[in-house]
Amino acid sequence: MTEAATIADAAVAALLAQLGADLVRTGDAIDPRFHHDWADYPATRPKALVLPRTTEDVSAALRICHAHRQGVVTQGGLTGLAGGAHPGPDDVALSLSRMVGIEEVDASSATLTALAGTPLEQLHQAAEAAGFTCGIDLGARGSCTIGGNVATNAGGINVLRYGMTRQNVRGLEVVLADGTVVRSLNKLIKNNTGYDWPQLFIGAEGTLGVVTRVVLALHPPVRSRQTALCAIRDFDAALAILRFLEQEIPGRLLAFEAMWPDFYRFATRTAGISAPLPGDAPLYLLVETSLPDQESLEAPLAVLLERGLLHDAVLAKSEEERRKLWAIREVPAEYARHFRGGSVKFDVGIPLGHMGEAVGTLRDLIDRNWPEATAVFYGHVADSNLHLVLGRLDGAVLPQHEIEDAVYGIVSRFEGSVSAEHGIGRSKKAYLPLSRSPEELGLMRLIKGAIDPLGLLNPGKVL
Repeated sequence: MTEAATIADAAVAALLAQLGADLVRTGDAIDPRFHHDWADYPATRPKALVLPRTTEDVSAALRICHAHRQGVVTQGGLTGLAGGAHPGPDDVALSLSRMVGIEEVDASSATLTALAGTPLEQLHQAAEAAGFTCGIDLGARGSCTIGGNVATNAGGINVLRYGMTRQNVRGLEVVLADGTVVRSLNKLIKNNTGYDWPQLFIGAEGTLGVVTRVVLALHPPVRSRQTALCAIRDFDAALAILRFLEQEIPGRLLAFEAMWPDFYRFATRTAGISAPLPGDAPLYLLVETSLPDQESLEAPLAVLLERGLLHDAVLAKSEEERRKLWAIREVPAEYARHFRGGSVKFDVGIPLGHMGEAVGTLRDLIDRNWPEATAVFYGHVADSNLHLVLGRLDGAVLPQHEIEDAVYGIVSRFEGSVSAEHGIGRSKKAYLPLSRSPEELGLMRLIKGAIDPLGLLNPGKVL
């Protein structure tokens, strides 16, 4: 038996003795869904699964694991794509799936307080019921949790309007590696009292502490959404359209999604989603605004057509038509069905001034080296976020590491980021130096060493 296995056995025995079988599962009693997240790693059963109901339970579990020098992997909705919640065989997995609930919606301060295991969709429902909007939104809203959104600094479709998760967080409750509970459930917009320590835990992917409560800022409700799908000539036109709309309807843009023709063809031909526009345009935009009913997106679209920036456009006239337009953009849910041999996924940041050239360079790379692959390009490009996914429709497996080395090398050449919103986790750890300097990495290690000196939280992830 390895030293790690011996440590884990002793830690699990202590967890069972203090917390009991209701909160601690082992062996076949661990549901297989806790063996993996959405990253493409083989399912691995952890040594034990802890299912706390309260912050005090989390504190007790971490205190025990700290005493035994036992590694802990925190799990939320398990929708991460970078392997950040994937357990090892000698890890203790700590799932917040029982810590669910909206504790308060404070209309006076326009804030919402929730337990970390609460699915994002429930926050949306609570905010809307109180007459507000939750600014964080992404395709996995029904299964991802607010604690996981905070841990990964999730982005999504409304970053252009409301910012990343970081911009929406007012306060946090966090449990440190030794079980210490640190609480700042702040509701204030202005609170300039020393170090803004909650910001350290946003985007730290569970390597510094376990987020157990979140206070979010809420926003005024969106009374009306107007959505259009546009066919355009190139990425330079996309930038011109973005700047025009920002000036013409300031503060009203909710989403500005770009889809290259390979993505559009995959959605409308391979996945069979209805095509509202022909599939021969060089680039497609899905634009959504919060214009009131008395104002129409039709007028600015007409100006763009007159200026030659649009080839064609279709404006949704009903909620049903809006959902059909969004179904095209949300086709990534179909990847697993069509890429049966798995896919190689990228979530990168590219400076907008280089986005068009970078996509061309990446496409040339793929066509030259992996012509058998189906490659799709798309993203929330207004915030510099580009997604690239490669797979084979015949079910064959692509050389993942070879592709990653080549793609991340090009991203680095264009001064981009190896992760725009999905985090580093396990899968991108080797590529982090392409986006962070040695000095920055040194500072990250200094922070990690100060807050989790034994390196027990999410071991082997990020750093």
